[in-house]
Amino acid sequence: MTTDASGTSPVNHPEPASRTLRYAAFTRDPAGGNPAGVVLDASRLDDAAMLAVAAEVGYSETAFVTGGDEKTRRFQVRYFSPLAEVAFCGHATVALAVALAERLGPGEIVLDTAAGEIPVATRVDDEGAVLATLTSVPTRSRPASDAELDATLAALGWTHADLDPALPPHVAFGGNDHLVLAAASRTRLAELDYDFDGLADVMRRHGWTTVHLVWRESPEHFHARDPFPVGGVVEDPATGAAAAAFGGYLRTLGLVTSPARITIRQGEDMGRPSDLLIDVDPQGTRTRVTGGAVPIADAGRSSQRS
Repeated sequence: MTTDASGTSPVNHPEPASRTLRYAAFTRDPAGGNPAGVVLDASRLDDAAMLAVAAEVGYSETAFVTGGDEKTRRFQVRYFSPLAEVAFCGHATVALAVALAERLGPGEIVLDTAAGEIPVATRVDDEGAVLATLTSVPTRSRPASDAELDATLAALGWTHADLDPALPPHVAFGGNDHLVLAAASRTRLAELDYDFDGLADVMRRHGWTTVHLVWRESPEHFHARDPFPVGGVVEDPATGAAAAAFGGYLRTLGLVTSPARITIRQGEDMGRPSDLLIDVDPQGTRTRVTGGAVPIADAGRSSQRS
């Protein structure tokens, strides 16, 4: 077992530090959900090495435990896409929390990330599956500017008529920024064929991690798709960070008037269906995001740009 610079130890585990575990998050099926890499002891890896591992794995994100202590169940975590480090990643957090719970037992875990402290509660459900509930950093949401919206619509190949006027475009934050756009129909959401480089340029200019495209089936049930070209990935099958930000969006718009659980169905149009549950309290500032994760041998690079 290795230690970080402070003398504390990452997870005491049988896998070699260089091994990357693979989990599908927000699903019970290894063929569904969003694949994430998990490195339980990255204390000896520098930035270039972590980026190289993430690029080799090819998933939208890989979580690296760079320090911590299994006795206190508190760990330092960094997240890398195939192209760059990101401050926070929800699906990789769920995958990591499940991997930790499988080794340390269920219970409370605290993750120190570049976005802030992320408490995660893990438990085993009645079917024996491990579930993880992360609590986001404080969320916020603001209306998107006309320039932000027009540039994004052009890259998506959408028009203003494709949007749901009842759900205005916002830039929402739940650890990082996401542009939230609501489609007027399920058909519009399903027909996603965008300018990869053009959208990436818009997102880099404004510092967005994904564009969170949603369609409202009912007040408690949404469908979502998340282009992620800035990470070198065409689309995320499940985006926990965007779900956390979306909870703040709903709160800001006053669409949640009492504590509510919202279901987000994502990845369906990619053939990797995912289910994300968010708990939103109109009196609070944070979003709780719940999901499971299951080990996979190798989900390949199905979501990466080819």
